[in-house]
Amino acid sequence: MKVAIAGAGNVGAYIAQDLVTAGHDVLVIEESADLVARLRPTLDVNWFTGDACEVTTLQQAGLADADVVVAATGEDQVNLVVSLLAKQEFAVPRVVARVNHPKNHWLFNETWGVDVSVSTPHLLTALVEEAVSVGSLVRLLPFEGGEATLIEVTLADDSPAADRSIADLDVPRDATIVAVVRSGHVVVPRGDTVVQAGDEVLALVTPDSEDRVKAILVGG
Repeated sequence: MKVAIAGAGNVGAYIAQDLVTAGHDVLVIEESADLVARLRPTLDVNWFTGDACEVTTLQQAGLADADVVVAATGEDQVNLVVSLLAKQEFAVPRVVARVNHPKNHWLFNETWGVDVSVSTPHLLTALVEEAVSVGSLVRLLPFEGGEATLIEVTLADDSPAADRSIADLDVPRDATIVAVVRSGHVVVPRGDTVVQAGDEVLALVTPDSEDRVKAILVGG
């Protein structure tokens, strides 16, 4: 897979290193020539020095060949422009954007070409809630501009789903249970998998199905 990353700061460089280690073809676009010179000896990726907000830069860098673009700079306005250009000018199949300021999160949607937005403050909040909340629905990560969301519920003792098989839960067609975490181990859910109180149930839901899934797992 060819991945293009805009921004070689701490976040962009870390993502690039992880992807290279995983065997992917990585291109990093960075405006600062000094930063590129400093990182080039230690980060074995394809480098392109230029402004990722300029169409000509992205053309010369070969963005049209990318399978995924990651807008990882420290400026939200730059990440939005990169995302929009990647989707509209180069038809990149998957665009992932970093959200630096939580108040800007609402902008990072399909209108700006963003398929997946990652807001560190929101993610940290979700992880804190996930760690301490039993019997509550926690939104972990939005996809497709909010058209799908990964949610987590730790089943309480009085959950209506406890001691029932997944096939019997009557999960809506536009939602799916993707994993069950039990005693630190991931259980791949099947129709005959019986969920238990204390299980962490992860599901992918749409806005239309979220309330129904919440009723199934939490009650109310």
